[in-house]
Amino acid sequence: METRHYSPLDHLVMNVDQALRTLAGKPLVTERANPAQACVDEAELSEAEKNESIRLMRVNHCGEVAAQGLYQGQALTARLDAVRERMERAAAEENDHLDWCEQRVGELGGRLSLFNPVWYLGSFAIGAAAGAAGDKWSLGFVAETEQQVIEHLDDHLQRISEKDVKSRAILGQMKVDEAKHGATAIRAGGAELPQPVQRLMKLVSKIMTGTAYRI
Repeated sequence: METRHYSPLDHLVMNVDQALRTLAGKPLVTERANPAQACVDEAELSEAEKNESIRLMRVNHCGEVAAQGLYQGQALTARLDAVRERMERAAAEENDHLDWCEQRVGELGGRLSLFNPVWYLGSFAIGAAAGAAGDKWSLGFVAETEQQVIEHLDDHLQRISEKDVKSRAILGQMKVDEAKHGATAIRAGGAELPQPVQRLMKLVSKIMTGTAYRI
C-alpha cells in the first residue's frame, strides 16, 4: 500500500482540527477503555474530598490540553517522519487522558478550566519552537515534560482521597503512559535540556497548575 505524504498545509489543517477537538469537541481517542470503568465499588466522598478531586482532575485535564498543544506543535515542525509519527502516537494516547479526565470532572460535578485555550496555544507555540530547534531538542523537551508530569501525578495521588478509586485509577494509568512516552523520546535520541530551561519549564508549569486549580 502506498504511503501518503502530507504537505505542510495538510499538517496545518490537521492541527487546527485537533485544536478544535481538544478545546470544543470530542478528541480522537485510541481503542483503550477508561481505567475508571473497572472500579465498581467506590465509597461516597465527602464534600471536601470531592472538591479536592475536582480541582486536581481539572489540573490534570489542563495538563493534557497543554500536552496536545505541545505534541501538535512539535509534529508540525519535526524534521524526520519517524519523529513526527512518534509525536502523533503520543498525542493520541494523551487524548485518552484528556477524555478520561474530562469524564471524571463531569462525574464529580465539576467544570473544566476557563483558560484551556491559553494553555493550548501557549504549548503549541513552545512545541513548534522546540521542533524547529531540532529533533533531539524536541524529543528532549518531551522527556523532561513527561518527567515533570510524573512528579505532579505522584503529588496528586498523595492528595486525592483513597476512597476516590476512579480518579486514582485514571492517574495511575496516566503515570504509566507518561513514563513510556518519556522513555520513548530518550531512546529516539532526545537530548537532556540545560538546567535553566528545566527550571523555566517548572516555573511555567507551576503557574498553569496553580491557576487551573482555582479557575
